[in-house]
Amino acid sequence: QKSKAFKEIGEYAFGFITSTVILHGSSAGSEELNCVYVPSNHLYIGDMFLISSNDIVRPNLSVREGIEVVNSGGMSVPRMLTTLDECVN
Repeated sequence: QKSKAFKEIGEYAFGFITSTVILHGSSAGSEELNCVYVPSNHLYIGDMFLISSNDIVRPNLSVREGIEVVNSGGMSVPRMLTTLDECVN
C-alpha cells in the first residue's frame, strides 16, 4: 500500500558538542565527526551521537542558555533562534 504519511523524515534536538573524532575506513576515507551529547529528562542522562559537521545547526546560544533550555523542557527557548553561521556573515 502506498502512503504519503510520514513522507518527510527529520528532526532537531538540542545537544552539546563534547569533542570530535576521526572515523577511519568509511566509504569516503577518513571523516571528522562531532560527539554530540543529547540529554534526556535529567541533564546527566542522555545519548551520545557521532554527527557530521554538515548536519549540525549551531544556534547562537551560550552553554548556560542551552542548559536552561534542556532543564526547562523547552520552555525557555527564545521565540526566535539564529545560527552562529548567520552571526558570522
